[in-house]
Order: sequence, then C-alpha cells, then structure tokens
Amino acid sequence: MEESFVPLRGIKNDLHGRLQCYKQDWTGGFRAGIRILAPTTYIFFASAIPVISFGEQLERNTDGVLTAVQTLASTALCGIIHSFLGGQPLLILGVAEPTVLMYTFMFNFAKDRPDLGRRLFLAWTGWVCVWTAILLFLLAILGACSIINRFTRIAGELFGLLIAMLFMQQAIKGLVDEFRIPERENRKALEFVSSWRFANGMFAIVLSFGLLLTALRSRKARSWRYGTGWLRGFIADYGVPLMVLVWTGVSYIPYGSVPKGIPRRLFSPNPWSPGAYDNWTVIRDMPNVPLLYIIGAFIPATMIAVLYYFDHSVASQLAQQKEFNLRKPPSFHYDLLLLGFLTLLCGLIGIPPANGVIPQSPMHTKSLATLKHQLLRNRLVATARQSMSQNASLSQLYGSMQEAYQQMQTPLIYQQPSVKGLNELKDSTVQMASSMGNIDAPVDETVFDIEKEIDDLLPIEVKEQRLSNLLQATMVGGCVAAMPLLKKIPTSVLWGYFAFMAIESLPGNQFWERILLLFTAPSRRYKVLEEYHTTFVETVPFKTIAMFTLFQTMYLLVCFGITWIPIAGVLFPLMIMLLVPVRQYILPKLFKGAHLTDLDAAEYEESPAIPFIAAQDIDVALARTQSAEILDDIVTRSRGEIKRLNSPKITSSGGTPVAELKGIRSPCISERAYSPRITELRHDRSPLGGRGSPRTGETRSSKLGEGSTPK
Repeated sequence: MEESFVPLRGIKNDLHGRLQCYKQDWTGGFRAGIRILAPTTYIFFASAIPVISFGEQLERNTDGVLTAVQTLASTALCGIIHSFLGGQPLLILGVAEPTVLMYTFMFNFAKDRPDLGRRLFLAWTGWVCVWTAILLFLLAILGACSIINRFTRIAGELFGLLIAMLFMQQAIKGLVDEFRIPERENRKALEFVSSWRFANGMFAIVLSFGLLLTALRSRKARSWRYGTGWLRGFIADYGVPLMVLVWTGVSYIPYGSVPKGIPRRLFSPNPWSPGAYDNWTVIRDMPNVPLLYIIGAFIPATMIAVLYYFDHSVASQLAQQKEFNLRKPPSFHYDLLLLGFLTLLCGLIGIPPANGVIPQSPMHTKSLATLKHQLLRNRLVATARQSMSQNASLSQLYGSMQEAYQQMQTPLIYQQPSVKGLNELKDSTVQMASSMGNIDAPVDETVFDIEKEIDDLLPIEVKEQRLSNLLQATMVGGCVAAMPLLKKIPTSVLWGYFAFMAIESLPGNQFWERILLLFTAPSRRYKVLEEYHTTFVETVPFKTIAMFTLFQTMYLLVCFGITWIPIAGVLFPLMIMLLVPVRQYILPKLFKGAHLTDLDAAEYEESPAIPFIAAQDIDVALARTQSAEILDDIVTRSRGEIKRLNSPKITSSGGTPVAELKGIRSPCISERAYSPRITELRHDRSPLGGRGSPRTGETRSSKLGEGSTPK
C-alpha cells in the first residue's frame, strides 16, 4: 500500500482498485460451487459463538438493556453490508470484547446520572457513535491508514498472540465460573447447592475439553489412515460445527437425573420477547439527551475511534499478508470510511457497532487458501493422469498442467501471474529426471508421483471472493431467529470453542514458534533443521533469537497486564502502535541490522523457507510423508511453517543414487539460502547437532546447539 497522506487519495485509489475486481469477487465465489460451504461454515461458528458469549456478557453488565440479540444483529447487519459494499471481502466484522468493555463503562457512567439513567443510555451511546463516525471519517479521508505500512511482523504477531491469550483467558474464566453461583440468580435453588455446583463444574470441564480435543483432531482428518477420502475431507471441512452439535447432545445424557440447570446453557431473550426490540427506535430519544452529555460523548468516542482504527486496520492487514499471495489490491482507507458509516448506523438504531475482528479475519483467509488448493489440486491431478495415460513426456505433462492452471485463472489488471509453484514443479522434476537419464521418456510414477507431490508443489493461493462473507453474515443473522435452539448449547461448549480458536490461531505465528524453540532442549534443537523452517534459524545466533523473543514476550506480558486495568484496559492497542517507533529507533541499537532483518523484516518480507535435505533421512521422510495434508496447520510455504520433511520430489524416486541427491537444489530456494554459512550448517550434520567441516573434517557445533552437550 502506497503511503499517502493527501486527503481522499487513499480512498480514491482503493475504490479504483476494488471496482476492477468487483464482478470477479462474486463470480469466483459461485464458481466454487458447494465447496464454498466448508469455509463459510467454519468462519460462521468462529464468528457467531464469540458474539453470543459477548452478548451474554453485555446482558449481565447492562442489566438486560443489550443482549445477544443486539450483538448478533449488529454482526449480521455490518457483515452483510460489508460483503456488498466493503473493499476487502476477506475481512470479517463482528462485535468484539473491547466494544463490550466500552459499553459496560458507558452504562456504569450513565445509570447513576439522573439526567441520563437507564432510559437514555442507548440514546447517549448513539451520540457517542456519531462522534466516533466523524473521527473515523477524518482518519480515512486524511489517509491515516498509510501508517499500517510501518507495522512489521513484531507488531502483527504480538497482537495476534495477545488476542489468543485473551480468548484463552475467557475460556479459563468461564470454566472457573461454572463452579460459582451466577449473579442475579436465586442462591437457594437446588442446582446451586455446593455438591451440584461441583458436579456442574466437573461436567463443564468434560464438555469443554471434549470439544477442544475433538475439534483440533477433526481439523487434521485428511491425514487419517482410516475412512474414505470423501469422509476424511468432510470431517476436516465440517468437523468443528459437528463437534459442537455432538457435545451439545452429550450434555443431555444425564437429563432427568440432575437438576434442570445442569449443565448451564446460553441465556438470551427471544427477539420477539417484550422489550427485546426497544432499541430500534432509540433515534427518537437522542434529542432528549442534555447538551452537556452530547459534548461529553466526544471523550469515549475518541477512545473507540482509536480502538477501531487500530483493530480494523490490523485485522485487515493480517487477513491479507503477503505470504497469502493475494492478487487483488487492499482497501484500508475505504474500509475505514465504510466502518464510520456502519458505526453511525449502529448507533442510530441502538446496537453496539461491529468492526474487523481477530483471529476470525486471518482464519477466513486461511480457510479460503485451503479451498483454492483443493480446487487446483483436483483439476491438475486429473490433467496429469490424463497425460500419463497418453505416455506424455515431462515437457508435455507440464504444458498440459500449465494450460489447465491458466484456464482456472481470471485475469485482472491488478493480478500477478502465480506460476511460481508450477515452475518449481517443472524445474525440480526435470532436474530429477535429468539425473536419472530419462528426460524424454514417458512419465511414470518413479519420475512424478502426482498424488504425493502435487500438494508440496502447488502455489499458495486464496479464493478471493465475497460469497463466503455474505453467507456467514446471513447465517449469523439467522441465529437471531434461531435463539430458542441456541439456548440449548451449554456454556461450557462455548468455553471449549474459545480455547479452540486461541490454539487454532497459533500455527504460522513465528513469535509462538520462537517461544517453543526457547523451551527446546539444547541437544534437540538440531531437529528444527529437519523440517521446513525460516531463514533466521540458520542465519541468526540462538542467543540473539532468545534475546529478541524475550523482549517480545516481556512486551506481550505488559500489554496483557494493561487489559486487566478497568477502563484503561481497552487502550492496549496504543501499546501495540508504540512498537512502530520502538522497532524503527530502539531495536536497531540492540540487535545487528542483518539479524533484525531476518527476525522482523518490514512488511513481512523475508527469505524463502529452507528445507533441510539429508540423504540419511530418506527412509524417515518416506515414512512420514502425508500426501493428503494440505493447509490445516500452516499459513504459507514462504514463511516456512509447513511442518514437513523435504519434498517427496527429492526422496521418492528410488532410482537416484544417494550421492546425486546432494547436488540437487530446489529452485524455490534463493541463493541467499545457500550462503557458505548455511551450507556449513547443513553439511554432514551429526546426530548431536554439530556439523563437519568439508575442508578440515573437524566437528563444530551449529548456532542452535551452542554450548549444548548430549543428553
């Protein structure tokens, strides 16, 4: 995104770019067919369940003025409008916890004021939303989103891990509360006797952990050994919502032998209940708010505007990181302008506004990357098999696959040709075939095993379209009418789902990977090199990695501590924004420039992933290769988070002598990856993490194994 603070220029550029893609945004979604339901259902549950929980929290904090009906209505309304009019359709909108905290603070302020009270609370928040919208309009017009360019990986991943911690905190807090008596409940009721409270809490732990473990397991169903391919794919795509239904059914097993309130279930008034729709006419009460409070509404509006500016922009940035290889242009300025209109609309009809949310937005993009991978895979596998049946050569095979690939693309002005993966397919396969002396021979399984190799060699692409966003927002709106059914879900299932979302957001976060590296035994760190990993693992000394990670961890704990401060806690994004000058002026004085570039490249730019290639690991690689594993636990190949050994392209052809493997390099690895230092790190690796020098034969420990001894 171009840095431009010229008024309206950013909005103009965003509109010009997205209008070129608007038609294809819809046709691309419909062309996906029924497969679009998999990411739609996945993100629907990720969006609806937290919103329902936040609605329950608002219901308790506002004495029933706002409930889950309002939070669901806001999420659905803003999501539908954004899917039609928004710039970036990958961005998911929803009512977030900071909004809940701000509304709680404003309610506590208003209820004790005779001039406001409970009666004019929503009217006053309407004025807060008016001021917030004006501030968002100014930020969008003046190009404030241009500063997002200066947010590097350290800020984005720290914020993502902080959100994961908050989700896990909510899950733990909810489970602990299952052992306590809820507020505003009859303490003499049978289900609140100490023995039944303990039973409720233990049953809640069973339901929460049951959902968490089965949901995590179902996401990896494609790598299971049992069941048909269709069944494994179905479980991987729809396993999470199925597990919600399964564990809700399990909660009814002890029905009749326990008090009615065990286990505890969601509570929210039905949308047709008396008083449930009083907020829709709040605009009539707004003129009754005293002038002093109308002016004073500017103070909380400033806090909300700063919060929305940061949350919305960072959520959009994480949903369209460079490693996702998106082809269509961003739309930060215009989306912030649209958020201002949505905030104004929500304030005038008395519902809490929605904004871009994390981790749902990057989860949406990741699920669509899986969808695009499946569509490409099916088409290219069928094409390759047809060519093989006609005894095609390698060049003919590649030509037919390239033609099939191009037929699946819709050219746009802003699109870049994504043929890197297919070029890699061609180059590495031809290189292997050349070493075997059969470049012109018909293709067979010894040269190119399509089922095993296509997953590793396809380019990472995302099915960029608007349909999944529209469908998930419509389904969230349908939850309002389905409230009687939703109230049958145990609250403990929600806590398990919160924990699932926290864990699901961790893969692909380098900050989290570095934390795990710190806890890895020194004698076992060499195992990191046996998987796909990022460049800094081999180019940056372990001590530097540890110091950088400890700094980031301490900063994370400070931000997490701020969220515990009653009102000021909602301003924790300011600490994240402070990382921009910290990264630009302070960190370069603490770390070497080359190391800092590898650890935290600007705009997420870094060297390609480096696969460890060792001839003695061939048998292990063959045993562990899982051809059906696609994108369940990774975000992208370019960031090095694919948890696989080297490609079967290098290991599966038994006709190649082991000695010849050492000279084969994948063309996807840059020359930088093969610097003398990295080559030494890899050369003749010993099981203890050292490496042999090719010149002297002496053994020296690698950076990952500095100071370590065998255990």
